[in-house]
Amino acid sequence: MVLEAFNNPLVKREFDIPRLESGQVLVRLRASGVCGSDVHMWKGEDPRTPLPLIPGHEGVGDVADIGGGKTDVDGRPLAVGDTIVWNRGVTCGGCRYCAVLKEPSLCTNRLVYGITESSADPPHLNGCYAEYIVLRKGTDIFTVSPDVDPAVLVPASCSGATAAHAFDAVEGGLVGRTVVVQGPGPVGMFAVAFAKSLGASDIAVIGGTQSRLDLTKDFGASLLLNRRETSAEDRLEAVLSRTNRRGADVVIEAAGTKGAVEEGIRLLRKGGLYLSTGFSQPAGTEAIDFYRDIVSRNIRIQGVWVSDSGHVKRAVDLLLAEPQTFAKLVTHRFGLDRANDALAAVDSREAAKAVLTFET
Repeated sequence: MVLEAFNNPLVKREFDIPRLESGQVLVRLRASGVCGSDVHMWKGEDPRTPLPLIPGHEGVGDVADIGGGKTDVDGRPLAVGDTIVWNRGVTCGGCRYCAVLKEPSLCTNRLVYGITESSADPPHLNGCYAEYIVLRKGTDIFTVSPDVDPAVLVPASCSGATAAHAFDAVEGGLVGRTVVVQGPGPVGMFAVAFAKSLGASDIAVIGGTQSRLDLTKDFGASLLLNRRETSAEDRLEAVLSRTNRRGADVVIEAAGTKGAVEEGIRLLRKGGLYLSTGFSQPAGTEAIDFYRDIVSRNIRIQGVWVSDSGHVKRAVDLLLAEPQTFAKLVTHRFGLDRANDALAAVDSREAAKAVLTFET
């Protein structure tokens, strides 16, 4: 399914499967995640989006062919029939960010399946809204059990990995600490689950869709604050009343909407940590008084841009530890020919997580 014009329906197109080059892997998709960022790309809000584009950067599938030898991240030789998940970003390994600073998520040459690679460019099958995808040489691949529901596993490679990246900034665990998560979408769900796994004693979630808020309780949320039914002052008082008037130790922005940062910083205690994960596209400016809100309170702010392969691994491990819980995140499943319906379900927030599934 191809995005040929912004704000227009995706169009079904056929492509020849190319002859593989050395190091490439042909994958028959079993499940493809429909991410909120796909909606932003469909609307033309992501400046990285080339046209025409096969969207989809979250995938789980079976190896159909291999161009020469290829191993997974554990050094195991891949074989036809293996079920795999992969890092959606492919980095160069040689730029300053990769080689010196060890921050591959900031690689200046990073490409992303379903986001930065046009279907007009070889190998053409560059996104996950398709029956097949060609993984390029340099893609980090994880072998997983074929018995795991691929639709449940698929969000770990994006939402889960991004949430895992955020927790790199958390020092000393979260035992006895209070965490607030802004946004009950897939990134927010994973953030709640990671906070719980690190021992957070109280996890509040702010959001505007009650069904999503209710779902976060299964992941470990202890306080739900519907922003459509409460004011910012109500939410601040709710957090202060549970923290002896101090504020939260950590606030995680997973909403990507204008105004979230302004509110979230107010919810922090002095010396607290603010983690921003939700802005995958420009959303406007935030009005912050740096003396009052940041400097005089010794607040730390950490932007979180995408993820690396270590984060994918941590997200997969977290999910596999509680697959029945994460299965609740996948609320909608569609066939490939209903990709437009899947985008609409995510855009309307009807779906907590929508997944394209393929019969095998």
